[in-house]
Amino acid sequence: MVINQGDCVRLRLDERTYQVIAIDNLHNRCWLRPWPLQEKNTPVFEEDLGNVMVGLTCPTPERRQHQTRIVDAHG
Repeated sequence: MVINQGDCVRLRLDERTYQVIAIDNLHNRCWLRPWPLQEKNTPVFEEDLGNVMVGLTCPTPERRQHQTRIVDAHG
């Protein structure tokens, strides 16, 4: 399995999604942060690559789309 910086992954026994921040193949470690990112602090933690499963495409957070309503002079 190939994991790249920026990929989203899951961990064994954990259903949450994480983004890969850095990889240290020499020591079989990587650094992850929860995805989607939080508005303020997004904690980063170290994890053994053996616990990392499946590389995913990071889903983009849904953003509210503001609808513009065009009203003519008659209502």
